[in-house]
Amino acid sequence: MKSHFFVPLTPRGISSISPPPPWHYAGDFLIVDFWARPQAVASLLPAELQADVKAEGHAQAYFIDWQFTGEHDELLNPARYQYREFFILVDALLDGKPVMYCPYIFVDNDAALARGWAQGFPKRLASVFQTRVFAASGPASPKLAPGGRFGASASTGGQRIARATVTLEKAVTDPATLGSRPTLNMRHFPRLAAGQWERPAVHELVESIMDNFTVADAWMGKGELTLPECENEEVSELAPLRCGNGYRMSVSYDVTDLKTLVDHSAK
Repeated sequence: MKSHFFVPLTPRGISSISPPPPWHYAGDFLIVDFWARPQAVASLLPAELQADVKAEGHAQAYFIDWQFTGEHDELLNPARYQYREFFILVDALLDGKPVMYCPYIFVDNDAALARGWAQGFPKRLASVFQTRVFAASGPASPKLAPGGRFGASASTGGQRIARATVTLEKAVTDPATLGSRPTLNMRHFPRLAAGQWERPAVHELVESIMDNFTVADAWMGKGELTLPECENEEVSELAPLRCGNGYRMSVSYDVTDLKTLVDHSAK
């Protein structure tokens, strides 16, 4: 298998940090709805996006336990292709259309880091953990039932940056009722050549394309989230003024494409 989609560009291609698309994902999600200061949300948006005044600073925090595969049974190499992730999406508008934008995202795997950068997600390394469910029931495996409690946390650079809990109340019978805005990112790759630092090689507003999106075992209930203040970190500027619903669900989808909305790349 030879592929030069990612570095390193080796003769056989098997040392590449991640295989080429198509990419297939499956994961367990914990999500918390929350509202931050509207000014803090607006300050994170690129020039192409506008603040969604009606959203009043609405955002969502995601904790995900992922499994990945390409076309060559990569899922059988879990040390390389299992990973965990924490990110935040904030409500915004693009020409009056409701969208979500990702200002912060943290992951514990270098292959996922590379794929994220290719998609425009501004990924950084971190430690991320969340409560799991197992087929064998017992005190160490919470039930997908009213009263089931799930926790999650994320740390980077030796500092805790996020902590969440979700207490289940009821099953989501129709996942379509959860709603969904398109997720937008800014693909940004700078130039290092002297005199060109302000002329990035790539600077594109893009929309994530997720095919065959499937939701299973979706539950909702009470969500709680804290984003503590940390040295040299700005995530806490989105500290919740209040929290809303929490969700726990399993999700799968495929990635084979990306939609470029605005291209400011230096020519």
